Amino acid sequence: MVQYRYMSFKFNRGLFKYDFIDYHAVLCVPIDADVKEIRKRYLKIARRLHPDSCKDETDADKELANELLSKLVNPAYETLSHEKQRMEHILILSQMGKRLVQQSASVELKSDVTQQLASAAHFEHVYKSGLAQIAETQYDSLEKVQDTIALASELNLIYIMRSAGKIFAAASPAEIPTNAAAVKQAGVISPRQKKDSVVLQYIRRAQDLISQNQLTQARVELQDGLKLEPNNSRCHSLIGVVYLKQNLTTSAKVHFNRALQLDPKDEIALAGRLKIEQMTGQKPSGAKRTASSHTGSQQPGKSGGGGLFGGLFGGKKK
Repeated sequence: MVQYRYMSFKFNRGLFKYDFIDYHAVLCVPIDADVKEIRKRYLKIARRLHPDSCKDETDADKELANELLSKLVNPAYETLSHEKQRMEHILILSQMGKRLVQQSASVELKSDVTQQLASAAHFEHVYKSGLAQIAETQYDSLEKVQDTIALASELNLIYIMRSAGKIFAAASPAEIPTNAAAVKQAGVISPRQKKDSVVLQYIRRAQDLISQNQLTQARVELQDGLKLEPNNSRCHSLIGVVYLKQNLTTSAKVHFNRALQLDPKDEIALAGRLKIEQMTGQKPSGAKRTASSHTGSQQPGKSGGGGLFGGLFGGKKK
């Protein structure tokens, strides 16, 4: 078993097994936690570990509290409180989840909460509820802190694999329902549904990243989605948006055109191609005028544009 030593602390579970410092587990915050949530959690832990809070504890406990604060908690906060470092950290986690799924990595589910997270249909809710429960008592017993950090890291590991499309439990042939309603009720996922669900996760993550102007990361998500499903029109239209925001109009046009070949009614691709033609001074065709009518009198990408197209095509390029 891989054992990861971080300063004077040893971890052999969760993401630490993969030679990765799981800062989110140290603070016990969700991977998608924002700066405000991270700071709030850090201050609560720092107050617990501060010397003034350890007056009634033994010298050994005070020393341990100081080590936990200086060698684990403070470095975790310093990393996750900076936007660029946090986004790089999250990108690495996303790529790690995909790699583990592709490699069919085996994961030992030792606790009830990790087993529940692995099999839950709505795993995001189970993930955040599980972390919140661990956080309540994470630093109460200083001797058990390493165990609680390891447990939080196990949840993070299952979460990134679930987010990348990992299915931990599959029904045996005798258990598979024969009609669509029964399949839906039982939560059994067919290979096609599994493939679709993974691509949709790539798309959702890419949309979030585009809204945050994290264009390079968004492109990685969409490229991975296209590897899995090359004829997904939404992946093509969104990667066209990314290229357009990066001023790579030729690449953007290629993907907008491909999206429209697959789905002539794809509104993002219609709006994107129309914007390119406006930028290059070309006269819009009938198909592109349809895109303009979908967005109202205001054309996509113009200053002040709202809704879907304003959100995707507006903003600064990165």
